[in-house]
Amino acid sequence: MVFKQGSKSTEVVMHTKQAHFENIYQSNYQKVIRVCRGYVNGNEALAKDLTQEVFIKVWQNLSSFREEASLSTWIYRITVNTCLLQFRKKKYLSDAEVFEHYVESPEESLPSKEEQLKKMYQCIQKLPKTNKAIILLELEGLPQKDIAEITGLSHEAIRVRIHRIKNNLTKCVQNDSI
Repeated sequence: MVFKQGSKSTEVVMHTKQAHFENIYQSNYQKVIRVCRGYVNGNEALAKDLTQEVFIKVWQNLSSFREEASLSTWIYRITVNTCLLQFRKKKYLSDAEVFEHYVESPEESLPSKEEQLKKMYQCIQKLPKTNKAIILLELEGLPQKDIAEITGLSHEAIRVRIHRIKNNLTKCVQNDSI
């Protein structure tokens, strides 16, 4: 079937696709950017760039979504893969740049909880990439079965890894080593 440019049918299809995408974007944006922030240690500009790349890929591939998993699981998988791909292509930041946005003036003092959270994300940056993906998705509140599906590991393996990762992060936050 061939549509003439500007025909009503083409406009309706595009409007429907756009409305569907806008709904997907609104309901998943916060989740995606939080995962991206975890990969870039809170660097807001870089997290926004990665989030934009994720949603471009979602838009481009929405018609090929096979519904073998939930839509949010599919989007998480795109998010994790996009973040990992960017780090494979180019090591974005030197150690100094990674923590640059955390520099505070002498008169500023972070509350204990915020300081611990900052330290935890620094420790997460030290994890191997698969463990980093697992814990960021766990912190996002994703069910462990979905994390297993995204990573390609068994549910039992995810449960064990999460337990070990949490223990390692606790030690790291307390002792500054992982």
